[in-house]
Amino acid sequence: MSGDALYERLKAYEGRPAAVAGRGKDPVNLPMIRHWCEAMGDAHPAYAGPDAVAPPTMLQAWTMGGLSGHEDRSEAYGELLGLLDGAGYTSVVATDCEQEYLRPLRPGDEITFDAVVESVSPRKTTRLGTGHFVTTRMDVRTGGELAGTHRFRILKYAPAARPPEPPERPDRQDRHHRQDRQDRQDRQDRQERPERPRRPRPVVNRDNAGFWEGVAAHRLLIQRCTACGTLRLPWLPGCNDCGAARWDTVEAGGEGTVHSYVVMHHPPFPAFDPPYAVGLIELAEGVRMISNVVGVPYDEVRIGMPVRLEFLRVDEELVLPVFRAGDGPDAVAEGER
Repeated sequence: MSGDALYERLKAYEGRPAAVAGRGKDPVNLPMIRHWCEAMGDAHPAYAGPDAVAPPTMLQAWTMGGLSGHEDRSEAYGELLGLLDGAGYTSVVATDCEQEYLRPLRPGDEITFDAVVESVSPRKTTRLGTGHFVTTRMDVRTGGELAGTHRFRILKYAPAARPPEPPERPDRQDRHHRQDRQDRQDRQDRQERPERPRRPRPVVNRDNAGFWEGVAAHRLLIQRCTACGTLRLPWLPGCNDCGAARWDTVEAGGEGTVHSYVVMHHPPFPAFDPPYAVGLIELAEGVRMISNVVGVPYDEVRIGMPVRLEFLRVDEELVLPVFRAGDGPDAVAEGER
């Protein structure tokens, strides 16, 4: 089937239902709200107590199928995905979502929803591969009243061919027991590749300039509200808890644990060497920040792993905070990743 003919068939599914008369598996409830807020680090008082409302960003959570899957997907949506699979677009990745909030959800609200295939894009070529973007729109209701709208976009694609990987050098075969040798080799590689693109620069503005000034001086500074004492990271112009605008800073001691993490494979970018681990680090002071986890192979990073702050000099202009698992020196050598 030609690309044009396939696209015409795909377009015919626009406006057809993706889910009909769906029902949330649970009413809106305080335990789920509490778990969500703890995971997100959101202590806003509106989400607790007898008059609590659900965080608006939980909108999709009340419609999820869970491990048992969705029982409300329409036959038309299954046909659409099957058509894409049959054309070789067998891989899928979620790309983005948009939500509109029309009324707050409260504990006890029963959720119903319907979804429609809103659009199917022409064939697109991305770094992941070639395929079609499929956008569905879900209308979420409670008591027959529209509470919010959730647009969800996926890419159904045929993976791009990967270039063959170079053979592993003997001095890197034992990554578990020769980490020091790997670090030295990494520095040598960087010296031999002066054409390597620079790391992207962080966005520095008047609200976070003090943070980056501290990093440049090998200090990790945490904002502290002078009204209520709440610590906050990343830096913000005002306090989330009490709304006060005045603040000072405390310096992080450097101890932390891996609260969560992902291993980045895509998108490949010339300044980075995927795969590598990006962690959500919970500092001993109680705040969390996102940074690279170094010192162990990416596939050995684990939730709860203790880490310690170090500073990586990327180039003559840029220093970044990173977190080393296990024992290590007090500072990362220049150019080490």
